[in-house]
Amino acid sequence: MSTLTKADIAEQLIAHMGFHPKEAKEFVDTFFAQIRQTLASGQTVKLSGFGNFNLRDKVARPGRNPKTGESAIIAPRRVVTFKAGLKFKNRIESNQSKP
Repeated sequence: MSTLTKADIAEQLIAHMGFHPKEAKEFVDTFFAQIRQTLASGQTVKLSGFGNFNLRDKVARPGRNPKTGESAIIAPRRVVTFKAGLKFKNRIESNQSKP
């Protein structure tokens, strides 16, 4: 298993699109900043052919500390969810069937 980083994405822009390294880094940073800003404003981010990022509010709920077993209330919070688009799902499934 490997991890894809922002630096990896910038390297791909440099290698395949001919971006200058500084421009590639700025492009990637701007792209992710725009996603963060859009989600922070409560809007959905839709990337055609890839999927949707949504902001969801979770209510407070009872839980427990796994180390001590002590009961606690898990505070309400906002979480980002991702739902893969159909084209993306199909591409992943077709790549898994190849040896």
